[in-house]
Amino acid sequence: MIKLGITGGIGAGKSVVASFLKALGIPVYIADDESKRLTSTSPRIKEQLIKQFGEELFAGGILNKALLASLIFENKDNLRIVNSIIHPEVMSDFERWSIKHANKNLIAIETAILFESGFDKTVDFIVTVTAPQEERIERILKRNQTTREEILSRMSNQLPDEEKCTRSNFVIYNDNDRAIIPQIEEILEQISLLHYSA
Repeated sequence: MIKLGITGGIGAGKSVVASFLKALGIPVYIADDESKRLTSTSPRIKEQLIKQFGEELFAGGILNKALLASLIFENKDNLRIVNSIIHPEVMSDFERWSIKHANKNLIAIETAILFESGFDKTVDFIVTVTAPQEERIERILKRNQTTREEILSRMSNQLPDEEKCTRSNFVIYNDNDRAIIPQIEEILEQISLLHYSA
């Protein structure tokens, strides 16, 4: 089984790539969705978050998402603590999910923080999806209730695209000049060739 990591900054177009792979029948683990699920449901995450930030974070037994967001927004120390609690649980969950798809030749994981969370060490190939910053900002403003300042703050908390691209096997350019699907198809072909020639 080949494990493909899909990463890129906020608004770059990772979900577009993930959706296309799913349409081809390739299972894709969406780490952001799964980490939200685990943060709300995992007893271990709950216990550790309460230990760090207090009972009010789970007042009434339910995660206070707004409070958690306020704790980590523009506070890199808190963000690092939260990530150190959540990432190992997401990694374990991904491994369990992978076993369920052991009959597949190729599976993928989509995560904005592939390198920061250590997932780069668990996959065979890495694809970074990149796009010009202004295009990314415009996409996010159209789909989310947010501000330009909040977007730029989130971008500053992520590895720069240049570093992600340097550390990746493949790069997909999601701009107005290059069609995205042919790029994905070419990468899948190269992965197949690389795999069978290894």
